[in-house]
Amino acid sequence: MKLFISADIEGCAGLAIPAEAHKQEAVYKAFAQEMTREVLTACEAAREMGATEIVVKDGHGDASNIDPLQMPDYVRLIRGKSGHPYNMMWGIDESFDGVLYVGYHAPAGNPEFSISHTSTGNSLYIRLNGEYMSEFMLNTFTAASLGVPVLFLSGDAAICGLAKSQVPGIETAVTKNGTGGATICEPPEVVQERIRAGVKKALDRDFSSCRVKMPEQFAYEVTFKDWKKAYQMSFYPGMKKVDTFTNRLVTERWLDVVTAHCFVVY
Repeated sequence: MKLFISADIEGCAGLAIPAEAHKQEAVYKAFAQEMTREVLTACEAAREMGATEIVVKDGHGDASNIDPLQMPDYVRLIRGKSGHPYNMMWGIDESFDGVLYVGYHAPAGNPEFSISHTSTGNSLYIRLNGEYMSEFMLNTFTAASLGVPVLFLSGDAAICGLAKSQVPGIETAVTKNGTGGATICEPPEVVQERIRAGVKKALDRDFSSCRVKMPEQFAYEVTFKDWKKAYQMSFYPGMKKVDTFTNRLVTERWLDVVTAHCFVVY
């Protein structure tokens, strides 16, 4: 069994303040260590369930958060940004049996996690076919475009709920609950045990319920916080201005969406 793990940091245990996710801040190091532990826990659980090959993509910031010196010999860790539109999913292809997400979080526009966002802080919210688009949604359609099922996610309660609404068969592990600017955090040991149990449960069943059907057409719509950014990005090929803050791209090709996303929200 060959698995792909895409990992972020904001959904990991304890993290609730923007500074804790930024490498230049003193508090960051402890949360990078926790991200490493949670990824390692997912890898160990997958290995116990028969995974023979695991590829981990560090998906946060400059993609150098996970400690490579702690990865076991059956894991290949992808660090840094390739520049490919797949971004947090770079390295995935049709050969993988499934995808696991670690440390994911609520999308821009969602009030149930204090630092909810989608990829960057430039958008007020992003909609895909009328629904608020999370990094989970973005990356799940990338996996689906390659025929790879999405099996597991750990993160805040909001993204766990959204994940189940998009992929009913997915297994989730809640790491925290948020309301407004406050976050109720589960202890790291509890989170790691939930990840371990959740990964094992996800891998111990038929994956067919975790396959996502691709829509025939995509309407990708970004509402920016800054009207000047919106104006600038309205010139991206295929983008059309909706209002002062919003641009829309309509396409039948998923690669058009992920490519546009990598340019217009960064």
